[in-house]
Amino acid sequence: MLIPKRRYPKIDPSEITPEELYVNRRLFMKGSLTAAAALSTIQAQALVSPEGGSRIPSRPEWLERAVVNASETSFGAGEKPAPYASATQYNNFYEFGMSKSDPFENSGKFTTDPWNVTIEGECEVKGSFALEDLLKGIDLEERIYRLRCVEAWSMVIPWVGFPLAELIKRFKPLSSAKYVEFVTVERPKEMPGQRSVFSTIDWPYREGLRMDEAMNPLTLMAVGMYGNVLPNQNGAPMRLVVPWKYGFKSIKSIVKIRFRETMPPTTWNDLAPQEYGFYANVNPEVDHPRWSQASERRLPNSIFSPNRIPTEMFNGYGEQVAHLYKGMDLRKWY
Repeated sequence: MLIPKRRYPKIDPSEITPEELYVNRRLFMKGSLTAAAALSTIQAQALVSPEGGSRIPSRPEWLERAVVNASETSFGAGEKPAPYASATQYNNFYEFGMSKSDPFENSGKFTTDPWNVTIEGECEVKGSFALEDLLKGIDLEERIYRLRCVEAWSMVIPWVGFPLAELIKRFKPLSSAKYVEFVTVERPKEMPGQRSVFSTIDWPYREGLRMDEAMNPLTLMAVGMYGNVLPNQNGAPMRLVVPWKYGFKSIKSIVKIRFRETMPPTTWNDLAPQEYGFYANVNPEVDHPRWSQASERRLPNSIFSPNRIPTEMFNGYGEQVAHLYKGMDLRKWY
């Protein structure tokens, strides 16, 4: 099996969006959609790769307006978000390639409008729904969450979205629905990673949560970040964010949600069950077979400023989620 060696791109300081651009975002949010479009243009100019990679794409006006008008919350108020360029140019989205820079460089032609999501399985309300219809009546909010990758790096990201529980209630799950399964879009023509001969993944990408995890108030369905719509490389137009779990659980570009009675098969658990469990809770006491999980590399960092910090159980969200796993052996159910 041939797996290409990953390249870890160095982000030039000149490419990092100034911190004040995000801090002052609230000034734009209080204004019109025209002001939001100006912010989008500024950010897009800071996110053009030398190869002509992806910018922040144009989104439907209704979505831009909803994201820009998202309410502030106290989630993560004491955290310092990573620079915008770090969060959008260093990430995993294997549908666009194996390297950290591939999603940014290869997602420019990915189309997200129109976008439909299919709802099926153990629920009363089923069908295919346009994204705009899914979000009608839902108020968006901003939450600043820590993101911890299973590869032992992390960053802090301000997401814009809504509790997944709000969406789930609309489809009236049956009492038999014990799990929620999510599926990513499969478009090999637009997603070069899906057509790569080196890929060992059985597409489309699949993830899942137990129902009580999905209904937890922390579980977020995100449609934006840093006060703007999601860029393609970060899971546009809608992705999951589960902050107490490793990042691979937070599935991107969702096109299907299925309510299930049994635990759904998930991509990484199927591919390497000895390395990636179904639960994937952040746990400094359970190492990955190939590296320690006791600490993490908080981005941005450098050779002279490694910024390595201890990893917290449940990524620091134990007070809100530890009760979900009471009585479970978290070394067995990793």
